[in-house]
Amino acid sequence: MFDDPQSPGWTPLLKAAWEARDNAHAPYSRFQVGAALLTSAGAVFGGCNVENAAYPVCLCAERGALSAAVAAGLKPGGLVAAVVVTDVAELTPPCGACRQALVEFAKELPVLLANHQARQLHRLERLLPHSFTGAHFR
Repeated sequence: MFDDPQSPGWTPLLKAAWEARDNAHAPYSRFQVGAALLTSAGAVFGGCNVENAAYPVCLCAERGALSAAVAAGLKPGGLVAAVVVTDVAELTPPCGACRQALVEFAKELPVLLANHQARQLHRLERLLPHSFTGAHFR
């Protein structure tokens, strides 16, 4: 279902990501981002970027969605799919910090990037090869 960027399975995630993006707080960059995550329980969690005058405390949309999912009970291995939306011409992948945060909950994950004109499907394991995980502590 999540191996085709045009699959109707993406529709609920895209809807949640666009709705979250509409609430982004981006007064400095004006770069609004929305994200949505689907869990193995079938729940969809949206998130948006939240900027701050002190840039280091900004929160990306992907980590916002992840925090909401974790607060609702998400455990490692429980993510099924992710979507990131923006309204800029070039599709925007998750930043490195978000990739690292996502890999904690899904080593393999389809990640759909979208804007109003295009969609592009990626895999988290290709966006973050040789990731650092809890397995390195064992």
